[in-house]
Amino acid sequence: MIRIDDILDKASGSFSESEINLLKKAYVFAAQAHQGQVRRSGEPYLSHSLEVANMLADMGMDKTTIAAGLLHDVLEDTRVTAPELQKAFGKEVAHLVEGVTKLSRVQESSPETRQAESVRKIIIAMTDDLRVIFIKLADRIHNLQTLKSLPQSKQKKIAKETLDIYAPIANRLGMGRIKAELEDLAFQYVDSDYYEKIESFVQPKRKESDVDLKKIKRAIAREMKDNNIPAEISFRIKRPYSIYKKLQRQKIEFTQVYDLMALRLITDSVKNCYAALGMIHQKWPHLPHRFRDFIAMPKPNLYQALHTTIITEQKKMFEIQIRTRDMHDLAENGIAAHWKYKEADQQAILKEDQRIIWLRELVDLYKEQKNPREFLQSLKTDLIPEEIYVFTPKGQVITLPLGASALDFAYCIHTEIGLHASGAKINNRHASLKTILKTGDIVEILTTADIHTERTWLNIAFTSRARHHITRWLNQQRKSRDVTIGKQIWKEALSSRGQAIPRQKIPALLSKISRLTNAPLQGMDDLFGFLGSGKIDLTNKRLDKIFSSGESVSRGKPLLEKVVSSVAQKSKSGQIKLASEKGNMKLGKCCSPIKGEPIVGYMTGGKGITIHAQRCRYIRNGPLDRHRLFDMTWDQSLKGHFRGKLLMRGKNYPGLLAKVTAVIAELGGNIIKANVETFTDQEGQIRLILEIKNIGHLQSIISRLLQIKEITSVERL
Repeated sequence: MIRIDDILDKASGSFSESEINLLKKAYVFAAQAHQGQVRRSGEPYLSHSLEVANMLADMGMDKTTIAAGLLHDVLEDTRVTAPELQKAFGKEVAHLVEGVTKLSRVQESSPETRQAESVRKIIIAMTDDLRVIFIKLADRIHNLQTLKSLPQSKQKKIAKETLDIYAPIANRLGMGRIKAELEDLAFQYVDSDYYEKIESFVQPKRKESDVDLKKIKRAIAREMKDNNIPAEISFRIKRPYSIYKKLQRQKIEFTQVYDLMALRLITDSVKNCYAALGMIHQKWPHLPHRFRDFIAMPKPNLYQALHTTIITEQKKMFEIQIRTRDMHDLAENGIAAHWKYKEADQQAILKEDQRIIWLRELVDLYKEQKNPREFLQSLKTDLIPEEIYVFTPKGQVITLPLGASALDFAYCIHTEIGLHASGAKINNRHASLKTILKTGDIVEILTTADIHTERTWLNIAFTSRARHHITRWLNQQRKSRDVTIGKQIWKEALSSRGQAIPRQKIPALLSKISRLTNAPLQGMDDLFGFLGSGKIDLTNKRLDKIFSSGESVSRGKPLLEKVVSSVAQKSKSGQIKLASEKGNMKLGKCCSPIKGEPIVGYMTGGKGITIHAQRCRYIRNGPLDRHRLFDMTWDQSLKGHFRGKLLMRGKNYPGLLAKVTAVIAELGGNIIKANVETFTDQEGQIRLILEIKNIGHLQSIISRLLQIKEITSVERL
């Protein structure tokens, strides 16, 4: 068991006497708070706090973080209160302990919601103070080390969550040592059978590999010494989880894993990294496809090293990683390595660190993506460890996750480029935005000013960054459209009642509506937005009283008459876009309106707006509430296909259907459904459902069909 003296010994070299005293004070406080408590393993509870603090000391963390590590469970598992903790250790230590405590307190019914809420808390805590996650990662490692004492169901749950969330977060923060330990500890419980298979495969090779590794290590060390390159060389056998991931990713057998043995060479400068690589390649042949230069092109977590795989005289393969001491420190501890140094403002250094830019994007993503399943999917995509490296035409290196498309690349370059992307050139050849990219591709994005983001792009986008910006733009358009429609609804509601609302009475009016509907209304645009989305329905009797504060004005024409007249004149007060069918608008099935023909909107309380053709019998003759009708017109930039229904009557003549289909095909229409009926008097009729572009397209088809001599009439249904 770790003792406090072990931690103090590690800290003594870089901490002052007052800082050491803070750690001693935290230890005594934690010991008293946890007195008499034991873990399920039977160990004193304090042993866990000491293990966590010891790991933080190994990371080189500051005295505040180590003290918080010693105290991290006192708020959750003892009677100590937050004010007591702050009084004893100050605001900073108490803040970190509270941050860790909040991560543990998630009470949600559904597993997905619970996990999404856990991740949300982690992300917010990390953006507030990154040291919270360092404590949580250390806490998670020791919990995994003592997982045997828990029920099997809980073991698997904790282990799977570790592989899904905590290990990838450690990876994105560049904390290679922590990530590796989390993965191997969790893997034993997530798939114990597979873990045992890998261990049984690796175990017999350990002794043989140990001999081979020592031999190649001596040879490389001799080569470095002969060329005056300072080098510290170590070796290892590939980790179980790393082997598992390789088997899954490449779909290979155990016997096809050739890079079980790896060496690490640490030297004093970047220049000597490349010099050492040159010496090694000169001495032994290497596999070109296995060479990676992460010094020139660092990973997103800023990992840097040279990777190569050589083949010895005995035909054995060894992976070799070459890096400087600073690179090694960053590879092991990642962003936590900052705390080893004594900069004045540590948080300022982290503010622009590339490893945490994605955190801010994830916070925005969660605010806008409330669906737990979709949020977790976006998160796991963003944390995915495999990546590709592609280039801009100017040679800038862009790192993307494996599976990213040209559209993801566009949003990675700049949001505006993504929003107006019309196509791509990949390796100087035209390609679609959905093309999946691969390492080495040179990508140029083509943009067009009048091209705008479409909802279908969400099916193409792979990265959370692209999905976030697409969703945000679509939401902005929807909100803007809701406000436009809401203004029209409000205007018509006042006009039909012959009233006007004085400006000075608007705040009181909004307060009334807010009380009656529970809608948060800060201004008229909020009201318009709720009206336009159908979330507030002015025809509700409870809202009649809001008009009592209005002032009478002369009544105008009946609303339906105004609407029909306005639409006929192509009023611009409302527009419909195809994407709106996915939101608060939909095309009426009763009349199947087609782009270009006069339309009206009908508000259905709480369900949004249904678009009807002005010719629709329900609009002309139906018992509709006139307060729910308002004018609409088509957006001319709208693209897509519409469905038109036709009824044709004529003589029952052999080959008539063939003539009809030939005409429709010639004019670019598409028959979705056809139904033919014949009658005893040699008359017949054909009902068609067609896919067409707009009303002009349909009228052209009708005109040509009427030229067929056997057809006596064509009408729309």
